[in-house]
Amino acid sequence: MVHPVDVHVGRRIRQRRLLIGMTQQQLAQAVGIKFQQIQKYETGANRVSASRLWDIADALDVPVSVFFEGIDGSADTSGGTASRSRGVPASLLDDKEALDLVRSYYAIPANQRRRLFELARVLGDVV
Repeated sequence: MVHPVDVHVGRRIRQRRLLIGMTQQQLAQAVGIKFQQIQKYETGANRVSASRLWDIADALDVPVSVFFEGIDGSADTSGGTASRSRGVPASLLDDKEALDLVRSYYAIPANQRRRLFELARVLGDVV
């Protein structure tokens, strides 16, 4: 049986990996394992040992604690995309399109980015 904490940690690994644009293969090579094992970690099918989590955190350039952020007794660890409000997925970082949008957004110069943000806010209020 899959434990909700393992699912949460796996999801956080995947989110960070996608956020920095790293493939499963690249992460696996950095850690010294096969990419299939990364797949199993990310789905929560396999539990990540403490030493392996340390290596993964190092490869992803984050502290180990990042993988446990947002977990508590009431955390949704089902991995679903249930909407919270206005049709926003429960976890935006699980959505590849949203990650691509965030990367593109931060590639825009700061002054233009602020104007784009204001435009998006106005368009969001219209709907």
